[in-house]
Amino acid sequence: MSVNIASDLRLQEAKQWLATLPEIKAQPESIRPASSDASFRRYFRVDAPDNATYILMDAPPQQEDVRPFIHVAELFGQSGASVPHIVAQDIERGYLLLSDLGSTTYLHQLNHDTAHKLYLDAIDSLILIQTQSKPGELPEYDRALLHRELMLFPDWYIGKHLGITMTSQQTETLNKVFDVLLANNLAQPQVYVHRDYHSRNLMVTSQGNPGILDFQDAVYGPITYDLVSLLRDAYIQWDEEMVLDWTIRYWERARRAGLPVTPDIDAFYRDFEFMGLQRHLKVLGIFARLYHRDGKDAYLKDLPLVMEYTRKAAGRYNNLAPLIRLLDELEEKGPSVGFTF
Repeated sequence: MSVNIASDLRLQEAKQWLATLPEIKAQPESIRPASSDASFRRYFRVDAPDNATYILMDAPPQQEDVRPFIHVAELFGQSGASVPHIVAQDIERGYLLLSDLGSTTYLHQLNHDTAHKLYLDAIDSLILIQTQSKPGELPEYDRALLHRELMLFPDWYIGKHLGITMTSQQTETLNKVFDVLLANNLAQPQVYVHRDYHSRNLMVTSQGNPGILDFQDAVYGPITYDLVSLLRDAYIQWDEEMVLDWTIRYWERARRAGLPVTPDIDAFYRDFEFMGLQRHLKVLGIFARLYHRDGKDAYLKDLPLVMEYTRKAAGRYNNLAPLIRLLDELEEKGPSVGFTF
């Protein structure tokens, strides 16, 4: 991420704000990029005495609201999960100063030697969060929101990325698949859902692993959602046998923790796959939108893996088979080169 700090008015304002916090002893002149994400939020690292560092979140209030982040940080932190501590805040101007969970993401650390322990740590933290769940604290992941996410697929991936206008029959086929997915998703037990619980938002830490980031969009929704985000990650792929093993380990631990998972592992895995398909279709639409609307082409390289997940999941269930046939039809009409199926 390239930033001209000298000409960045938001950062100049942030540096002035940091200077008004003498008890923090942050060093405004040390500010430098830490990371960015797919939204308007930006993150910067700031030095403090004794080799300490903080993270500055810059969330322009015209586009972002830091209050959900503050609320979810409190909820998740109460569970014992490792989340950034909010050191200082300026809600009106959209600045938060956070404790620094380091710079090593799961994505950077994951390999066949480290994966098992890292994923079990992530599963244990997920269960900690889920066991604290109660309705009324977070927005509901209701049918309207789940369906709105699914519509990103025809609107942005099919319509914009592939440049295809579906026929009325194709639209009807896709809507019927959506109905099947939504019926399953909404029938699942409801818990706190991070909504992006994957390798780019989990940090490898020496204590309380993993450090959990980017949770401001958390909702109250289907229990398998975060598990499928973790194990069917758009940025890294694992053998089906490993995914199944970790899914079973989650299910066993969740049952012991008293979470309302179905007592039948086959039914649970089916819920996991149906929830995953909802997420995969949404992500295909989001990645296409990030490219076509926002000019962020880095996500294009991740489209083929997400489509692979989509086809494999849909191909295992008879009532989802129409989606495979639809994808085959669209592939024939779509561009012969590029980031498609």
